[in-house]
Parts: sequence; C-alpha cells; structure tokens
Amino acid sequence: MEIGFTDLIQGFGVALQPHNLLYCFIGVMVGNLVGVLPGMGVLSAVSILLPLTYGMPPVGAILMIAGIFYGAQYGGAICSILLNLPCHPPHAVTCLDGFPLTQQGKGGVALGITMIAALFGAAFGIIQMIFMAPYIANIAYSFGAAEICSLMLVGLLAGATLAKGSPLKGVAMTILGLLLGLVGQDINTGIERFTFGLLDLDDGVELVALSLGLFGIAEFLRSVNNTAPINTAYAKLRVSDMRPSKAEMKQAAFPILRGTLIGSLCSLIPGTGPTIASFVAYAAEKKIAKKPERFGRGAIEGVASPEASTHSSVQGDFIPTMSLGIPGDAAMALLLGALIIHGIQPGPRLIVEHADIFWGLIASFWLGNIMLIILNVPMIGIWVKMLMVPYRYLYPTALFFICIGVFAAKNTLFDVVMTVFFGVFGYILLKLRFEPAPILLGFVLGPRLEENFRRSLLISRGDLMTFIDRPISAFFLAVCVLLIAMQIWVRFKRKKPPILIPDTAYE
Repeated sequence: MEIGFTDLIQGFGVALQPHNLLYCFIGVMVGNLVGVLPGMGVLSAVSILLPLTYGMPPVGAILMIAGIFYGAQYGGAICSILLNLPCHPPHAVTCLDGFPLTQQGKGGVALGITMIAALFGAAFGIIQMIFMAPYIANIAYSFGAAEICSLMLVGLLAGATLAKGSPLKGVAMTILGLLLGLVGQDINTGIERFTFGLLDLDDGVELVALSLGLFGIAEFLRSVNNTAPINTAYAKLRVSDMRPSKAEMKQAAFPILRGTLIGSLCSLIPGTGPTIASFVAYAAEKKIAKKPERFGRGAIEGVASPEASTHSSVQGDFIPTMSLGIPGDAAMALLLGALIIHGIQPGPRLIVEHADIFWGLIASFWLGNIMLIILNVPMIGIWVKMLMVPYRYLYPTALFFICIGVFAAKNTLFDVVMTVFFGVFGYILLKLRFEPAPILLGFVLGPRLEENFRRSLLISRGDLMTFIDRPISAFFLAVCVLLIAMQIWVRFKRKKPPILIPDTAYE
C-alpha cells in the first residue's frame, strides 16, 4: 500500500465540503470549550455528543468527535498557564512552569510558545500518521486471528498497567470491562449471557450508557460540591502579549523538537497517551538542562516541551486506532465505538474500504488545528470568563443533556436507568481511587478479543500453542510478559522506609 498525494488531495476535498467543515468546526469549538472548563473532560463531552451522531453521516460524525479530542488540549493549556488549574491530566505538568511565568508577567509569552509548540507537535503527528498508518495497515494484512488476539492483549495490558494509579487496580478495571462486554447474546451460538432475564440486555450493554454514566454522571457527583472561587487576577491579556521574542523562541526551539519526538514515540505504544508523554518530555528536559533548578520557577522549556509532546501524542494516537483497531486510551476507545456504531470496522481494511473517512480525517486535522489557533488567540478573554460560570448551573445543564442523549439513542428509559446505575457505580469507584477509564478500554476491545480468541482455537482445533507457534503472536505475548515483569520490578524497586529500632532495644 503506497502513499499517494492524490489520496490526500481527495481527503481535502472531503474535509472542505461545507457540511464536513461545519462538523469539524463544531468539534474543535466544543473541544476547546471543554478543555477550558475544569471537571468536564473529553470523555464526558464525547459521551454526551455520541448519541447525536447517530443521525449524522459517518464522515461528519468522526470528524466532529476527533475535533473534540484534539481541540480540548488547546483549552486545557490556557487554564494551566493563566489560572494554575490543570483541567486535564496532560496539562498538570504545564502548571509547574506555566503559572510562575504568568506571575512574572510572561503569561502571554507562555501561551504564545504553547500555541507554536502545539501547532508544530500536531503537524508532526499528522505527517507521522500520513506516512506510517498505511504501512502499518499493510503489515497488518498478514495478521491472523491469533496475532490480532495477542495484539489486543498488549493494548489491554498497556492500558491497564500504564494508567494513573495502582496497576493492579487498572487490571481489575480492565477485567471488569471485559466482563461487561460479555453481556448479551453469544457471538457464535446466540445464547444469552449475563442478561439476568432482562430482554433489554439481549443486545449487550449500551456503549453510550456506560460512557455517560462513568464519565458524565460520576464526574457530576464528584464535583457537585465544588464551590471554590477561581482567581482570575492574572488572566487579563492582550493579543500583543502573546508574541515571544527571538531569544525566547531560540530558547524554546529545541525543547519543542525534543518534546515532539517523545510524543510521537509514546503514541505508538498503546495505553500511554498524552499524559505520560507530557511527563516524560518534562523529565527529559529537566534531566538535560544545564541549570535544572530553573524548572518549577518559570522555565520556558518546561512549557514548550510538554505541550509539543501532548499534541504530537494526541495526533499520533490515531495511528494504532485507525490502522489496527487498537485504541491508545479511553477517548480513542470511544472513537472506535463510534466507528463501529456507524457500521465501520476499524483495522487494516479501513484505509481501503473507507478512504473518504481516513484521508478526510487527516485533512481535517490540518484544518482543525488552524481553526484552533485562530480561535484561541483572540478569544482567550472569553474562555477565561467561561470559567466564572458557577457549577450549580453548569453541571445540571450537562446532566439534562446526558439524559436526553441516552434516551434518544434507542428511545427507551432502560438505558437512562442503566446510565444512572453506572454513574453511581463510577462515583463509588472514584471515591475508592479506582480509575474507570480502563473499563471502557476492556469493554470496547473485549468482544473483538473473544471473537479472535475463539476463532484461533477453532482453526487450531483447541491447541493453545498456536499463539506461541506463530512468530508475530509470540512476539506480542512476550511484550505482555515484559509489561507485567516491568510492573513487578518497579514495585519491588521502590524504596521502603527504614525500620526504626528504639534505643531501649539495645539495653
């Protein structure tokens, strides 16, 4: 499969159609707004808008959902730098040097550097997708059921063990997602499984109900008592303040390049995502810096490198999702679910059978990132004012749209009740410090993992050695073992506090 610029030109023809351009604009606008508002989250926004895409053309639906995903990263940087609010995990590290720069009167410069780093990182990620995705898909043609099963196991393990919090809790949540994916009719025999006699569960748990419950209602319940005022004393900026000097650009150039490369590498590993990429980029910059004590006190490199890595990783996350059908994180799992809902099977055949979606999506990345730069530069003051909307107005409105969206999916109140159930359950998980994102990853990949596992056993007549006899499958299983071994090693490597023996013991 060769890369042809004719395909890319056709992609721009798809993305520049008026209705697709409108869907892309709506996506990046909503994503930007979600990025600014603390507590909402990309997963909540995508979950709320997912039912609305049922009546939309598949291309427009995917362009809009993708726009929300990468658009939210721009808004999150504004909060981190100007208000010291890490609205989303990838931008937590940006606060370390972004807000000190704002306190020094350089908040505009920090935002200007952020916009340049974001555009450069996103552009590199898009180019990476243009050149790598078709080749990865071409290699994937040699994958059989055993190879696909082993690859999905890598994605599940990576997503579970690399998620924030305890790796053991992440694995437990992934297994829970796999179990939820078993609900419904058996794919081979049609026998009902785990339906408890409820006819509404014959088709399985609804993706919209699960995602809206875990990431919509649960977030609402966790933030319902949040009444802390937001300090906007440093948030007044002019567009001219965002122009960095030549010295500042020279200082940020190589960190932007290094952060972009780190983000692009992290995006190729399922389960890492932009959060890990940003922290790795920050740690790398601090490690190679001649004066590491500057970090945390307003170092431009501490803003430029993590932001470039975040946007490079976000765009690169689409490579395994679109070409292999393996989502890098929970947000990509929702995008994968949206493709399946519209009857599109992600994987190697997507680039050939749905070239309009693949190349139209790539073209929309260019257009969407340019839109975001144009939107953010003059509208920063408006985004900051949005933060002053009280939670008591914001979350009830979101809750209303959640109920409407769930009911509109299948016109049944059962899904609304299921959403409330998963919302309360998700809130309990959050209070117990369980990360619910791996549940979604396991739920989306579970049915495909089961299907390929059973198919490989049918082909090999029940011989489990088929997963080891095939070299590609054996390699992926070795990666799984390596991931588990690394987690065990890191856990035992942690320094334990010394045991203090009282002086009386020696008397």
